[in-house]
Amino acid sequence: MNELLSLLLTRRSVRRYTGDPIPPETLRAVVTAGLLSPSSRNRRPWRLVVVQDRATLEALSHCRQGSAQMLAGAGAAILVFARPAESDVWTEDCAILMSNLHLAAHSQGLGSCWIQGRLRQAEDGRTTEAFCRERLALPEDWALEAILSLGIPAESPPPHTLEEADWGKVTFL
Repeated sequence: MNELLSLLLTRRSVRRYTGDPIPPETLRAVVTAGLLSPSSRNRRPWRLVVVQDRATLEALSHCRQGSAQMLAGAGAAILVFARPAESDVWTEDCAILMSNLHLAAHSQGLGSCWIQGRLRQAEDGRTTEAFCRERLALPEDWALEAILSLGIPAESPPPHTLEEADWGKVTFL
């Protein structure tokens, strides 16, 4: 089995972390993978905000109803914003970047979990986007796609299997 397929099979969403700090070079490798992501017409409309501060991670754990609590115990979070004026397909571009961040984190031995931000609500009733933008003092023209929680995994879920690939959803012509 090739290296990429192995990585895809073993990457799982991780929501429990040890709380240990992420080594700077490891975090930099993950961010670099995101920055090298392809985008429509190479516009790269994204803006990444990397949070390691414990108090900020705790505050961000309330940015999404029922889905962001793991940020309180994470070693870091990467918030993926974009400037929609730069690309009409910014959501797709940011989704590709998020996927690459996920895979890069796993390849570095980190656990990660995608926390959807766009079109979601914070615990206080505001949008997740407004909550994060205000908390981080970011410009109004930045739109939130998602947040990636990162950390040293406290658990290792079992890998996927090749049998999970649903070939019934594929048509060859």
